[in-house]
Parts: sequence; C-alpha cells; structure tokens
Amino acid sequence: MPVSGPSDEGRIVADALGTGPGRYVVGITGGIGSGKTAVSQRLHSLGIEVADCDVAARRVVEPGQPALGTIAEKFGTAMLHADGTLNRAALRERVFGNANERRWLESLLHPLINRWVRDVLEAARSPYAILVNPLMRQRDPRADRILVVDVPECIQIERAMARDGVPEAQARAILASQLDRRSRLSLADDVLTNDGSLDDLHQAVDRLHERYLRLAA
Repeated sequence: MPVSGPSDEGRIVADALGTGPGRYVVGITGGIGSGKTAVSQRLHSLGIEVADCDVAARRVVEPGQPALGTIAEKFGTAMLHADGTLNRAALRERVFGNANERRWLESLLHPLINRWVRDVLEAARSPYAILVNPLMRQRDPRADRILVVDVPECIQIERAMARDGVPEAQARAILASQLDRRSRLSLADDVLTNDGSLDDLHQAVDRLHERYLRLAA
C-alpha cells in the first residue's frame, strides 16, 4: 500500500479561520468508499484529535437541533423517522436530483458544520489535528497539508454498495457528483492508496503519523 508525498514541508497558515495559533492541521479527503474513516479512526487511536465533517453533518441535525426542525418545515415530516430522528435516506432521495433543494440544504447545514469543525480544531490538544473533508474541491485553507485517500473507482463502487446498501446506479451517481479522481489527486501533498488489507492500511497510516509528528514539531 504505497504512500507518496513531496519533500516540501511548507504549511498554509490557517489562524484566520480559527484553527488556533501554531495548530498543525492535516486535511483528509477521498471519494466515496475510499476508506477515509478507517484512516481517521487509526489516527484517532494513536491519540490524534479528529474533526470529521461527516460527523458534524450528523451532529447538527440531531433531535433538538434547530436545523432538524427547519428541514422538517421545508420538506415535511416524511423526512423524520417515528422517533424524531432524521430520515437520511428520504432526504438524500429528495434533494439528490434537485439542484435548488440541494443548494438550500447546503446553505442551511454548511455554516453549522464549519462552526462545529472549527470548535473541535480549536479545542484539539494533540500534536496535530485531523480535518476530514469528503467534499474538498480545492485546497482547504484550514489545513496545512492534504492527504488524499485513493482507490480505483471500481472498488469505490463495490464498497459503497456493500456499506450503504445502495444499487450500483446510485453508487455511480454519487461517484459522478464528487470531484473526479485526477482533480482530487492534484490537491494532495500525500497520497495513500487503500486497495489492500486493513493491516496494510494501518501500517501506511502509522508511517504517515510519524511524518506528521515531525512536521508539527
């Protein structure tokens, strides 16, 4: 499982966006089914604080959060399960093919997600922090270094179908809606190719962890 990266150890200073003075942040991105979560979980097990935009997206629509009520008012109570939690499958089906509704949802949630991520990064006390941003389309100014978790598209589709229980056509549609592989790789300082075993992945992540500790020192 190769890990690649240039020798340039420069950083993008992100103090203005609230990551905190001296806080070294590694941004992780990758397409659906690439293994971003497995990478961030391994780093968390090594003591590194993780701010995950997907986790934030779930937190800001938990019962009792204002955004959940706003979504129900906009799209109806069919967006809620019987226990009052968000029906993500119904919401995804509602907005996926409607650009206007998707933009409305993004305008509601993205500021809340960004605020949650900022708070986690500011509170981080580990040697460096991780920002997982699946929707990264350009270099995230909150990150000093970008790690792209890469995998062939055929494996992405297989994993998405197995994990989410979606048909192949939907998995391909989600993949098509994301940044294409070549453009995503152009953002990378480091590339982790995740086409092997979980043990292979952990060994590759451990090597990156040592690199990031040196960069953050």
